[in-house]
Amino acid sequence: MANEKNSSYPTKLSKNVLQMKFMQRSVLRIEKEQNEEENNRAIDDEHWVMDVPPLPKKQSRYDIQPSYVVCENLCYGRMSFKGFNPDVEKLMAIHNTQMELDAAEEREKETHVSEDEMAERYKSLVGIIAKKFKKKRKQKEAVDEEAGPSPEKKGRQFQKPSDD
Repeated sequence: MANEKNSSYPTKLSKNVLQMKFMQRSVLRIEKEQNEEENNRAIDDEHWVMDVPPLPKKQSRYDIQPSYVVCENLCYGRMSFKGFNPDVEKLMAIHNTQMELDAAEEREKETHVSEDEMAERYKSLVGIIAKKFKKKRKQKEAVDEEAGPSPEKKGRQFQKPSDD
């Protein structure tokens, strides 16, 4: 039973052993640990805490970026030229083709004309182009026909003088 009590408590060295010259460093270390514990306890006891709600964060007018890549409009971080780093050049080629495909799709969307729009344009253009290639006489006849019904055209005929 005596061993059980001693095993649960750390063993303490006697004063005479601690005063020996080779034990001085251990004594200093033990004293330092005790002083730190006392100081921490004293600081914790004296420490005041204010119960103030946290201040809301303001929106910043500035956009802070960790890298200058965004500022310089760089496509990718690492670059390689003339076969210096083939792996990076392969990645650059893949990225460039993807960017070109995306740009081509955007251009296609902007210039795309639906079938209905194309039919309407063709319908109006057929008449305009047909008029363009008509001869002048036929153009005049077409204009007269569009103007509406007109009296029959008569060629020059002899007119009788009136008897009056």
